[in-house]
Amino acid sequence: MTNVTPGVKNAHETATTMADKTKEAVSSATDKAKDMGRNAADKAKDMGKAATDMADNAASKVGSSFETAAEKLRDNAPREGFVGSAASKVADTLERGGHYLQEEGLTGMADDLTSLIKRNPIPALLVGIGVGYLIANALRR
Repeated sequence: MTNVTPGVKNAHETATTMADKTKEAVSSATDKAKDMGRNAADKAKDMGKAATDMADNAASKVGSSFETAAEKLRDNAPREGFVGSAASKVADTLERGGHYLQEEGLTGMADDLTSLIKRNPIPALLVGIGVGYLIANALRR
């Protein structure tokens, strides 16, 4: 066995102790960072849920307003003739749109739009290009 002087042995023990303490500190810091990340993700999820709920609530209120407008249109429009027929169709459309907004909200509308795009990708792409062209033209003026 080799002879180790007491000073070298103490230095080795001190270095080992420091290394262990450093590992513990790094582990503790890592755990704290993970906890902070989880907390931030949870808060972001909660904020997103609250925003979605608010948007759905607003859509429901708009839907209710559509249905009220449909009732007023039916009450005030003529019952017969061309104007009466057109008013009835507009009132029906307002009522269906209002009911849809109340039932589905913005979340449901987004889901429906997603499924529509999945079922019809080429027309959706062409519509997107057309809308982009119109927006670009409007911004150039």
